Amino acid sequence: MTRPVRVIIGVVLLAMGALWTLQGLGYVGGSGMSGHVIWAVIGPIVAVAGLGLALSRPRRQ
Repeated sequence: MTRPVRVIIGVVLLAMGALWTLQGLGYVGGSGMSGHVIWAVIGPIVAVAGLGLALSRPRRQ
């Protein structure tokens, strides 16, 4: 996977994780996810995974 693709996917995952966290905590309404604690747990996990993907370096072959 090329670096620009990894960065784009990582940023999207980071944004999704942040949104899910805010929905889970009840700060963002209008969704079936709003106010459910499970999304406050899943969100940061996805955000950290996205950050790791965006900042990772390719493996040497």
